[in-house]
Amino acid sequence: MKLIYGTTNKAKFSFMQRCIGALSIEMLSLNDISAPKLDISENGNSPLENAKIKALAYYNALKMPVFSCDSGLYIDGLDDARQPGINVRGQGDYMDDDEVVRYYSALAAELGGSMTARYKNAIVLVMDENTIYEHMGDDIVSEPFLMVSTPHKNGVVAKGFPLDCLSVQIESGKYYYDIEGYIDKYLNVQDAFAMFFKRVMEQ
Repeated sequence: MKLIYGTTNKAKFSFMQRCIGALSIEMLSLNDISAPKLDISENGNSPLENAKIKALAYYNALKMPVFSCDSGLYIDGLDDARQPGINVRGQGDYMDDDEVVRYYSALAAELGGSMTARYKNAIVLVMDENTIYEHMGDDIVSEPFLMVSTPHKNGVVAKGFPLDCLSVQIESGKYYYDIEGYIDKYLNVQDAFAMFFKRVMEQ
């Protein structure tokens, strides 16, 4: 199976490569093909809606099987009006990696130095006009983690995942950066993404 991952984010592409490494899937990113630059309005109300908007837009442009993912950040104890949700990088003015770190560091400080958070993830695969697979379930929700006010001493290591430098594992009290294979342990969803693609291949 040959699939296009509708992203130019190298960190996200690398993570998904690890998820499907044992499967018979050739995966390419938008960086690997002559993909047109699309102005996609991610105006959905959930990660699933945004993933579907992106996947359909890329499929219509490429006419090749393509999937897209999206996620939302949800923080315990934060009122609904301030929940980041799908707007992790802000509404209106788009925050770059450094601005994201500064914003959430200040928010954690406001809430006492740390806050418990989790990511809710979604994936949509468009094979053709009539065949669309989508999933947003508890199995692809990240484990709860602490987001703290003090960034890791190394700052942002993986461009595209700026909040990793503020993220601490609840069980160990360690920054995920200090845990071997931290992205996989942090997201805790590798097997679930692999199962999504296995189910598609078995159709």
